[in-house]
Amino acid sequence: MATRGHSSGSSMSNHTKERVTMTKVTLENFYSNLIAQHEEREMRQQKLERVMDEEGLPEEEKRMRRSEHARKETEFLRLKRTRLGLDDFESLKVIGRGAFGEVRLVQKKDTGHVYAMKILRKADMLEKEQVGHIRAERDILVQADSLWVVKMFYSFQDKLNLYLLMEFLPGGDMMTLLMKKDTLTEEETQFYVAETVLAIDSIHQLGFIHRDIKPDNLLLDSKGHVKLSDFGLCTGLKKAHRTEFYRNLNHSLSNDFTWEAKAGLSLGVLVFLPHFSTASQNMNSKRKAETWKRNRRQLAFSTVGTPDYIAPEVFMQTGYNKLCDWWSLGVIMYEMLIGYPPFCSETPQETYKKVMNWKETLVFPPEVPISERAKALILRFCCEWEHRIGAPSVEEIKRNPFFEGVDYDHIRERPAAIPIEIKSIDDTSNFDEFPESDILQPAAPVVATNHSEADYKNKDWVFINYTYKRFEGLTARGAIPSYMKGGKR
Repeated sequence: MATRGHSSGSSMSNHTKERVTMTKVTLENFYSNLIAQHEEREMRQQKLERVMDEEGLPEEEKRMRRSEHARKETEFLRLKRTRLGLDDFESLKVIGRGAFGEVRLVQKKDTGHVYAMKILRKADMLEKEQVGHIRAERDILVQADSLWVVKMFYSFQDKLNLYLLMEFLPGGDMMTLLMKKDTLTEEETQFYVAETVLAIDSIHQLGFIHRDIKPDNLLLDSKGHVKLSDFGLCTGLKKAHRTEFYRNLNHSLSNDFTWEAKAGLSLGVLVFLPHFSTASQNMNSKRKAETWKRNRRQLAFSTVGTPDYIAPEVFMQTGYNKLCDWWSLGVIMYEMLIGYPPFCSETPQETYKKVMNWKETLVFPPEVPISERAKALILRFCCEWEHRIGAPSVEEIKRNPFFEGVDYDHIRERPAAIPIEIKSIDDTSNFDEFPESDILQPAAPVVATNHSEADYKNKDWVFINYTYKRFEGLTARGAIPSYMKGGKR
């Protein structure tokens, strides 16, 4: 009895532990926000001065520009204090659907600007232990102000959902492009792989590892150039981006939904989602590519995810580094040229086995001819991480013979390998059709659920400080295109 009494007296209650974690998150966010806001304001001021010096403006013009900039900063502070919510946007169309939510094309009612709104259901985030991942994505999108990363303008939340307001990229994604075409030419592949090299390097320079580089996460802008998206599995930042930081300290939230690769990468349930029929082993590459495309969409929308693009070291307890992103790019390059990725199989388990046994399974089908330079680069991406290209720096990749003739400094300014046809700012022709959903409605009560509604209400603190407003988004008052004026806005 004495022993039991002693242990209960010395250990901290679960409720206290949760309050401590909550306080830590609150304080960390408060102070990092103050510092970030000050730094961002300083950077905007420095950028203004630099641009004015480069333009050689007279002092009077500089004074007027500074005055205008100060007005914008004041407006920004005022607008930041206004609450942003669903009522400020009109939903135009569902353009994407994933395991934990969906993406809609929306229009901001006061400015007419269009955005891609990513909607994530809070209950699903908690149930599937995705809080760290979504926090990482939000923080990275705030920090990564790059041409190579999809820009986030706002984030906010309500009782049901989290909302990320991103720039709308009308070119669709690389997965959709690859499904439209049997294969890409080597010239097209060179362009997309070169741009993706620069995109991956831009986040590596910020100290992040993406960990989820796949065609679905390579978006195309209105001119057909690449931008990286989906940073939910990105790592390299704070404790607040780790799943275990938010674990319910009373009882672990149901974890039967995750296949935790030993490195802690949550990929979803391993269910038997068919990549191929059982006769697939002896298929030729044409039929293999057709079957892959037929099942690919289903994989993208499920919580299963696919291990096709993930580096073998990520699955192992020995640890991994940023080089895992270059492996993924090698797999994508193979898929561009061959028509399907090298390790695709009937089930994710089989794919996983093939990835781990890559020395035997990474082969090039003789009936799909590709150049020796292309093969050599794929094998420099997909090899042991100690020998992988890009280890000292990205320059090693950029100098590879496959990229001969690429002008990295001006690649975004040159025409894309495959031009995108855009008829209007809300053109969704490069996206699939999706039925409407009830994601904005309260979920029907679930009978015999493991977690009560009160349980989730108590956990709502994990979404603290999710709100964000980007300077350009709030201060831009661009003209609304003429074809939208007078119509429903």
